[in-house]
Amino acid sequence: MADRRLQVFYTVARLLSFTKAAEALHMTQPAVTFQIRQLEDHFNTRLFDRTHNRIDLTEAGHIVFEYAERIFEQYAEMENAVREMTGEISGAITLGASTTIAEYMLPALLGDFKSKYPDVHLRLKVTNTEGIVSMVENNIIDLGVVEAPVGNKNLLVEVCRIDQLVAIVPPNHPLAGRDRVRLGELVEYPFICREQGSGTREVIQEYMISQGIEREQVGVCLELGSSEAIKGAVQAGMGVSILSRTAIGKELQLGILKGIPLDPPLERPFSFVRQRQKFRSRAMEELLDFARSYCEVPGTVSAAAGHKS
Repeated sequence: MADRRLQVFYTVARLLSFTKAAEALHMTQPAVTFQIRQLEDHFNTRLFDRTHNRIDLTEAGHIVFEYAERIFEQYAEMENAVREMTGEISGAITLGASTTIAEYMLPALLGDFKSKYPDVHLRLKVTNTEGIVSMVENNIIDLGVVEAPVGNKNLLVEVCRIDQLVAIVPPNHPLAGRDRVRLGELVEYPFICREQGSGTREVIQEYMISQGIEREQVGVCLELGSSEAIKGAVQAGMGVSILSRTAIGKELQLGILKGIPLDPPLERPFSFVRQRQKFRSRAMEELLDFARSYCEVPGTVSAAAGHKS
Protein backbone atom coordinates (compact mmCIF):
# COMPACT_ATOMS: atom_id res chain seq x y z
CA MET A 1 0.00 0.00 0.00
CA ALA A 2 2.77 2.45 0.91
CA ASP A 3 4.43 4.25 -2.01
CA ARG A 4 7.23 2.02 -3.32
CA ARG A 5 9.42 5.01 -4.16
CA LEU A 6 9.15 6.22 -0.56
CA GLN A 7 10.00 2.74 0.77
CA VAL A 8 13.12 2.63 -1.38
CA PHE A 9 14.12 6.17 -0.39
CA TYR A 10 13.62 5.40 3.30
CA THR A 11 15.82 2.30 3.11
CA VAL A 12 18.61 4.11 1.23
CA ALA A 13 18.42 7.01 3.70
CA ARG A 14 18.71 4.68 6.71
CA LEU A 15 21.64 2.73 5.31
CA LEU A 16 23.23 5.58 3.31
CA SER A 17 24.11 3.02 0.70
CA PHE A 18 22.43 2.06 -2.58
CA THR A 19 24.15 -1.34 -2.47
CA LYS A 20 22.99 -2.20 1.06
CA ALA A 21 19.49 -0.91 0.30
CA ALA A 22 19.27 -3.12 -2.79
CA GLU A 23 20.25 -6.15 -0.69
CA ALA A 24 17.77 -5.30 2.07
CA LEU A 25 14.94 -4.77 -0.44
CA HIS A 26 15.85 -7.77 -2.62
CA MET A 27 16.19 -5.44 -5.65
CA THR A 28 18.92 -4.71 -8.15
CA GLN A 29 20.96 -1.57 -7.59
CA PRO A 30 19.81 0.01 -10.91
CA ALA A 31 16.19 -0.52 -9.83
CA VAL A 32 16.89 1.26 -6.53
CA THR A 33 18.55 4.16 -8.37
CA PHE A 34 15.57 4.40 -10.75
CA GLN A 35 13.09 4.64 -7.84
CA ILE A 36 15.14 7.39 -6.18
CA ARG A 37 15.33 9.38 -9.42
CA GLN A 38 11.56 9.10 -9.82
CA LEU A 39 11.02 10.47 -6.32
CA GLU A 40 13.49 13.29 -6.93
CA ASP A 41 11.64 14.13 -10.17
CA HIS A 42 8.38 14.16 -8.21
CA PHE A 43 9.75 16.69 -5.70
CA ASN A 44 11.83 18.46 -8.34
CA THR A 45 14.88 18.47 -6.09
CA ARG A 46 17.82 16.27 -5.12
CA LEU A 47 17.34 14.16 -2.01
CA PHE A 48 20.91 12.83 -1.82
CA ASP A 49 24.35 14.35 -2.32
CA ARG A 50 26.55 11.84 -4.12
CA THR A 51 30.25 12.61 -3.73
CA HIS A 52 33.42 10.48 -3.63
CA ASN A 53 31.67 7.10 -3.43
CA ARG A 54 29.48 8.13 -0.50
CA ILE A 55 26.02 9.62 -0.16
CA ASP A 56 24.43 12.03 2.30
CA LEU A 57 20.93 13.41 2.66
CA THR A 58 20.32 16.92 1.34
CA GLU A 59 18.24 19.36 3.38
CA ALA A 60 15.18 18.27 1.41
CA GLY A 61 16.17 14.64 1.93
CA HIS A 62 16.19 15.11 5.71
CA ILE A 63 12.65 16.53 5.57
CA VAL A 64 11.39 13.62 3.43
CA PHE A 65 13.10 11.11 5.73
CA GLU A 66 11.43 12.54 8.85
CA TYR A 67 7.99 12.37 7.25
CA ALA A 68 8.64 8.91 5.79
CA GLU A 69 9.57 7.59 9.22
CA ARG A 70 6.28 8.83 10.68
CA ILE A 71 4.29 7.55 7.68
CA PHE A 72 5.69 4.02 7.90
CA GLU A 73 5.28 3.86 11.67
CA GLN A 74 1.61 4.87 11.38
CA TYR A 75 1.10 2.49 8.47
CA ALA A 76 2.50 -0.40 10.52
CA GLU A 77 0.33 0.54 13.51
CA MET A 78 -2.74 0.62 11.24
CA GLU A 79 -1.99 -2.86 9.86
CA ASN A 80 -1.36 -4.18 13.36
CA ALA A 81 -4.63 -2.72 14.70
CA VAL A 82 -6.67 -4.29 11.88
CA ARG A 83 -4.98 -7.68 12.27
CA GLU A 84 -5.56 -7.65 16.03
CA MET A 85 -9.25 -7.00 15.39
CA THR A 86 -9.50 -9.82 12.85
CA GLY A 87 -7.22 -12.18 14.79
CA GLU A 88 -4.87 -12.51 11.81
CA ILE A 89 -1.14 -12.79 12.45
CA SER A 90 0.80 -12.41 9.22
CA GLY A 91 3.59 -10.40 7.63
CA ALA A 92 7.30 -10.89 7.00
CA ILE A 93 10.15 -11.06 9.50
CA THR A 94 13.81 -11.12 8.53
CA LEU A 95 15.91 -12.94 11.11
CA GLY A 96 19.65 -13.13 11.42
CA ALA A 97 21.50 -15.79 13.40
CA SER A 98 25.10 -16.55 14.12
CA THR A 99 26.30 -19.88 12.80
CA THR A 100 25.99 -22.15 15.86
CA ILE A 101 22.48 -20.93 16.65
CA ALA A 102 21.34 -21.20 13.01
CA GLU A 103 22.65 -24.76 12.69
CA TYR A 104 21.63 -26.29 16.01
CA MET A 105 18.95 -24.20 17.73
CA LEU A 106 16.78 -22.38 15.20
CA PRO A 107 15.59 -25.14 12.82
CA ALA A 108 13.24 -26.76 15.34
CA LEU A 109 12.12 -23.42 16.81
CA LEU A 110 11.28 -21.87 13.43
CA GLY A 111 9.64 -25.08 12.21
CA ASP A 112 7.31 -25.11 15.22
CA PHE A 113 6.59 -21.38 14.85
CA LYS A 114 5.78 -21.77 11.15
CA SER A 115 3.38 -24.60 11.96
CA LYS A 116 1.53 -22.37 14.42
CA TYR A 117 1.63 -19.20 12.27
CA PRO A 118 1.67 -20.31 8.61
CA ASP A 119 0.87 -16.80 7.32
CA VAL A 120 4.08 -15.31 8.73
CA HIS A 121 6.84 -15.29 6.12
CA LEU A 122 10.27 -15.87 7.69
CA ARG A 123 13.61 -15.02 6.07
CA LEU A 124 16.87 -16.11 7.69
CA LYS A 125 20.36 -14.67 7.15
CA VAL A 126 23.30 -16.57 8.62
CA THR A 127 26.75 -15.18 9.38
CA ASN A 128 28.98 -14.74 12.42
CA THR A 129 27.98 -12.68 15.47
CA GLU A 130 29.82 -9.57 14.29
CA GLY A 131 27.94 -9.65 10.98
CA ILE A 132 24.54 -10.17 12.66
CA VAL A 133 25.03 -7.21 15.01
CA SER A 134 26.03 -5.06 12.03
CA MET A 135 22.85 -6.07 10.16
CA VAL A 136 20.70 -5.16 13.18
CA GLU A 137 22.47 -1.80 13.47
CA ASN A 138 21.79 -1.10 9.78
CA ASN A 139 18.17 -2.32 9.93
CA ILE A 140 18.83 -5.04 7.35
CA ILE A 141 17.23 -7.59 9.68
CA ASP A 142 14.40 -7.25 12.21
CA LEU A 143 15.82 -9.55 14.87
CA GLY A 144 19.22 -11.10 15.49
CA VAL A 145 20.06 -14.13 17.62
CA VAL A 146 23.73 -14.17 18.61
CA GLU A 147 26.12 -16.22 20.71
CA ALA A 148 28.33 -13.56 22.27
CA PRO A 149 27.82 -10.43 24.40
CA VAL A 150 26.77 -7.33 22.39
CA GLY A 151 28.65 -4.11 23.09
CA ASN A 152 26.32 -1.63 21.34
CA LYS A 153 24.30 0.00 24.13
CA ASN A 154 21.87 1.47 21.57
CA LEU A 155 20.47 -2.00 20.82
CA LEU A 156 18.03 -4.01 22.93
CA VAL A 157 19.65 -7.27 24.09
CA GLU A 158 17.67 -10.03 25.81
CA VAL A 159 19.26 -13.28 26.98
CA CYS A 160 17.40 -16.32 25.65
CA ARG A 161 19.41 -19.08 27.30
CA ILE A 162 22.84 -19.83 28.73
CA ASP A 163 25.05 -22.08 26.64
CA GLN A 164 27.95 -24.15 27.98
CA LEU A 165 31.12 -24.54 25.96
CA VAL A 166 33.21 -27.65 26.45
CA ALA A 167 36.53 -29.05 25.31
CA ILE A 168 36.16 -31.59 22.49
CA VAL A 169 38.65 -34.36 21.78
CA PRO A 170 38.63 -37.71 19.92
CA PRO A 171 37.66 -40.79 22.01
CA ASN A 172 41.26 -42.08 22.01
CA HIS A 173 42.80 -38.77 23.16
CA PRO A 174 44.83 -38.70 26.42
CA LEU A 175 42.28 -36.27 27.91
CA ALA A 176 39.20 -38.25 26.83
CA GLY A 177 38.66 -39.96 30.18
CA ARG A 178 38.77 -36.76 32.24
CA ASP A 179 35.71 -35.40 34.09
CA ARG A 180 36.95 -31.85 33.56
CA VAL A 181 40.00 -30.14 32.13
CA ARG A 182 41.79 -26.88 32.78
CA LEU A 183 42.53 -24.62 29.84
CA GLY A 184 46.28 -24.75 30.45
CA GLU A 185 46.19 -28.53 29.96
CA LEU A 186 44.05 -28.32 26.82
CA VAL A 187 46.27 -25.84 24.97
CA GLU A 188 49.26 -28.16 25.32
CA TYR A 189 47.74 -29.88 22.26
CA PRO A 190 47.28 -28.42 18.72
CA PHE A 191 44.21 -26.16 18.90
CA ILE A 192 41.54 -25.67 16.23
CA CYS A 193 39.61 -22.38 16.36
CA ARG A 194 36.85 -20.45 14.56
CA GLU A 195 37.41 -17.50 12.21
CA GLN A 196 37.75 -13.84 13.21
CA GLY A 197 34.33 -12.28 13.95
CA SER A 198 32.93 -15.54 15.32
CA GLY A 199 31.08 -15.22 18.63
CA THR A 200 32.51 -18.56 19.75
CA ARG A 201 36.05 -17.37 19.06
CA GLU A 202 35.46 -14.08 20.91
CA VAL A 203 34.13 -15.84 24.02
CA ILE A 204 37.02 -18.34 24.02
CA GLN A 205 39.60 -15.56 23.66
CA GLU A 206 38.10 -13.70 26.63
CA TYR A 207 38.12 -16.93 28.64
CA MET A 208 41.79 -17.49 27.79
CA ILE A 209 42.65 -13.99 29.00
CA SER A 210 40.73 -14.59 32.26
CA GLN A 211 42.73 -17.79 32.80
CA GLY A 212 46.06 -16.08 32.17
CA ILE A 213 46.72 -17.89 28.90
CA GLU A 214 48.73 -15.80 26.43
CA ARG A 215 48.07 -16.08 22.70
CA GLU A 216 51.64 -17.32 22.20
CA GLN A 217 50.88 -20.32 24.44
CA VAL A 218 48.17 -21.56 22.07
CA GLY A 219 49.41 -23.59 19.13
CA VAL A 220 46.67 -22.86 16.60
CA CYS A 221 46.91 -25.50 13.88
CA LEU A 222 43.71 -24.65 11.98
CA GLU A 223 41.26 -21.76 11.70
CA LEU A 224 37.89 -22.97 10.37
CA GLY A 225 34.61 -21.28 9.47
CA SER A 226 32.03 -23.58 11.05
CA SER A 227 31.41 -25.91 13.96
CA GLU A 228 30.87 -28.81 11.53
CA ALA A 229 34.35 -28.30 10.06
CA ILE A 230 35.90 -28.15 13.53
CA LYS A 231 34.16 -31.36 14.63
CA GLY A 232 35.41 -33.15 11.53
CA ALA A 233 38.98 -31.98 12.11
CA VAL A 234 38.94 -33.02 15.78
CA GLN A 235 37.41 -36.39 14.89
CA ALA A 236 40.24 -36.87 12.37
CA GLY A 237 42.79 -36.35 15.14
CA MET A 238 44.11 -33.01 13.85
CA GLY A 239 43.77 -31.23 17.19
CA VAL A 240 41.44 -30.28 20.04
CA SER A 241 38.94 -27.46 20.29
CA ILE A 242 36.20 -25.81 22.35
CA LEU A 243 32.61 -25.84 21.10
CA SER A 244 29.07 -25.37 22.34
CA ARG A 245 27.58 -28.46 23.95
CA THR A 246 24.53 -27.65 21.80
CA ALA A 247 26.62 -28.35 18.69
CA ILE A 248 27.95 -31.79 19.64
CA GLY A 249 24.86 -33.69 20.82
CA LYS A 250 24.84 -36.10 17.88
CA GLU A 251 28.57 -36.82 18.13
CA LEU A 252 28.33 -37.50 21.87
CA GLN A 253 25.50 -39.97 21.29
CA LEU A 254 27.48 -41.78 18.58
CA GLY A 255 30.62 -41.79 20.71
CA ILE A 256 32.79 -40.24 18.01
CA LEU A 257 33.75 -37.21 20.12
CA LYS A 258 34.21 -36.59 23.82
CA GLY A 259 32.96 -33.39 25.45
CA ILE A 260 34.84 -32.42 28.61
CA PRO A 261 33.61 -29.58 30.86
CA LEU A 262 36.18 -26.87 31.40
CA ASP A 263 37.44 -25.98 34.87
CA PRO A 264 36.30 -23.32 35.66
CA PRO A 265 33.17 -23.68 33.47
CA LEU A 266 32.82 -21.57 30.33
CA GLU A 267 29.32 -20.24 29.62
CA ARG A 268 27.93 -17.60 27.32
CA PRO A 269 24.51 -16.11 26.54
CA PHE A 270 22.46 -16.83 23.46
CA SER A 271 20.70 -13.48 23.03
CA PHE A 272 18.04 -11.73 20.98
CA VAL A 273 19.22 -8.36 19.68
CA ARG A 274 17.08 -5.72 17.99
CA GLN A 275 16.66 -2.02 17.43
CA ARG A 276 15.08 0.15 20.11
CA GLN A 277 12.01 0.77 17.97
CA LYS A 278 8.82 2.35 19.30
CA PHE A 279 6.72 -0.05 17.24
CA ARG A 280 6.99 -3.76 16.52
CA SER A 281 4.59 -5.78 14.41
CA ARG A 282 2.24 -8.32 15.96
CA ALA A 283 4.13 -11.07 14.11
CA MET A 284 7.40 -9.95 15.72
CA GLU A 285 5.80 -9.88 19.18
CA GLU A 286 4.45 -13.41 18.65
CA LEU A 287 7.84 -14.68 17.46
CA LEU A 288 9.60 -13.22 20.50
CA ASP A 289 7.04 -14.69 22.89
CA PHE A 290 7.27 -18.06 21.12
CA ALA A 291 11.08 -18.04 21.25
CA ARG A 292 11.11 -17.08 24.94
CA SER A 293 8.83 -19.98 25.85
CA TYR A 294 10.86 -22.32 23.61
CA CYS A 295 14.04 -21.39 25.47
CA GLU A 296 12.37 -22.25 28.78
CA VAL A 297 11.32 -25.80 27.80
CA PRO A 298 12.77 -28.23 30.40
CA GLY A 299 15.95 -29.91 29.18
CA THR A 300 16.79 -27.24 26.60
CA VAL A 301 18.50 -24.78 28.95
CA SER A 302 21.47 -25.18 31.24
CA ALA A 303 21.15 -24.78 35.01
CA ALA A 304 22.48 -21.24 34.74
CA ALA A 305 19.67 -20.08 32.47
CA GLY A 306 18.17 -17.90 35.16
CA HIS A 307 20.85 -15.28 34.46
CA LYS A 308 19.58 -12.17 32.67
CA SER A 309 21.39 -9.27 31.12
